[in-house]
Amino acid sequence: MKLATYQDGSRDGQLVVVSRDLSTAHYAAGIVNHLQQALDDWNFVSPQLQDLYETINQGKARHAFPFDPQRCAAPLPRAYQWAQGNAFTGLAQPLQPEPALQIEPSDAFWGPCEDIAVDSKSVGIDFAASLAVITGDVPRGVDAEQALEGIRLFLLANTLTAHPHRHPSLATAFSPVAVTLDELEAAWQNGRVHLTLQTHWNGRKVGLCDTGSDMRLHFGQLIAHLCARRPVRAGSVVGSGPVCSPGVADAKGRLQWPKGYHSIAEKRAIEALQDGQASTGFMQFDDTVRIDMKDLQGQSLLGAIESCLVPTQR
Repeated sequence: MKLATYQDGSRDGQLVVVSRDLSTAHYAAGIVNHLQQALDDWNFVSPQLQDLYETINQGKARHAFPFDPQRCAAPLPRAYQWAQGNAFTGLAQPLQPEPALQIEPSDAFWGPCEDIAVDSKSVGIDFAASLAVITGDVPRGVDAEQALEGIRLFLLANTLTAHPHRHPSLATAFSPVAVTLDELEAAWQNGRVHLTLQTHWNGRKVGLCDTGSDMRLHFGQLIAHLCARRPVRAGSVVGSGPVCSPGVADAKGRLQWPKGYHSIAEKRAIEALQDGQASTGFMQFDDTVRIDMKDLQGQSLLGAIESCLVPTQR
């Protein structure tokens, strides 16, 4: 099923169930009010949400309405924790033999279509397209395969950071919709999503990456690492870290990056290797970033993140 959260002035928003084609939605208020409630009692609540989802897809939901991503908050507007991993390896992300997780601020996430405001004195603002999952309760000490059982939902993320000090992040926006793993169909294999992530910067396509074949560490490994010393509670968000792909050699042995990039840091690292210095600048105010993923039928799976960078009003 596909779930989203409509903004209603509250901290946690109002949970809605969204049709498979993202055209219609229905409030879940007769079942639960917001997503954290569903995660806390998933085994009892999710079958009821699934029934509503099937009714919507059959066109039989009496109070369905057109789905509007502009009204969406992040599917989980605030989380118990937000941990970013190192699932992909690129020039800006050196290879590490073990999972490494960075705990990021999680008290307030940005909606998929909200302008993201940062201090006008901030410099070197970068975007980073990534994958993420929302977990249920996961016990301490599970292995990577067991950890996969704790995944409840999959979604996309865009994290804004300021270079050279990338942590903590300035803001994170998530896709309008989060989906259960069965919605991924054959694309979900061994903790990886074998679909194409598309990133546009100011309307120009800059990244087109297969997030399955290029993912070095799968989500089970990231979650197991997070659970090594303490349990993870329902409503935790675990991210892949910036998506990127390794370079490939052309006929003359020179490295090329035909799949582009999903963060400016990666693009600058490529330029530094090829040309001796980076030439691409970081984001400016009014820059836009659009991140989307197509399903196996070529349709948007989760709706697009469409972020615009604006200065904080003082």
